Amino acid sequence: MHSSEPKAVLHRYLKRSRDAVLWKLDGLSEHDVRRPLTPTGTNLLGIVKHLAGVEAGYFGDCLGRPVPDMPAWYAEMMADTLEDNGDMWARPDETREEILALYARVTAHADAVIEELDLEDSGTVEWWGDAGTAVTLQWFLVHMIAETNRHGGHVDIVRELIDGAAGMRRDASNLPSEDGSYWETHRQRVQDVADHFA
Repeated sequence: MHSSEPKAVLHRYLKRSRDAVLWKLDGLSEHDVRRPLTPTGTNLLGIVKHLAGVEAGYFGDCLGRPVPDMPAWYAEMMADTLEDNGDMWARPDETREEILALYARVTAHADAVIEELDLEDSGTVEWWGDAGTAVTLQWFLVHMIAETNRHGGHVDIVRELIDGAAGMRRDASNLPSEDGSYWETHRQRVQDVADHFA
């Protein structure tokens, strides 16, 4: 039975969101996890790298508990000197294993901080300006759940574009059918309606 205590509920949703993001990389080649599949370059491994940086910022630096041994790009991101979108793609010298290990290390650090603090404990988000003073752990949790789920939607679509794999989570697809012919029929029906308005 899951705890209904507010911090435990928020933490559980954050963990589920993280797991869903990572699941979308399972079984893919190095090429596929790096492929930009939108006009803005959205790619699976870049999203994981970005989420590692964001969690390290909010649950680390902003709460006075920096994650040790972060890569150089993270310091540049925090100093606002990183090239635009520098945290949204993996450079050739950054391996998949390194980025996944970084995400695991950052989320473990965040989990420890979340367990240690009360929801009312606060930190500072300098880049939020005046609104960034006395930001509570509750706000950090809600913000990070929203951030992770936003990018979770991106990885859903990118993964589907790569090989057609879809679903909400490893343990709950949330799809009415996994039959390819069902989806072909459904997609055609949606296309037919759209074409009616062309």
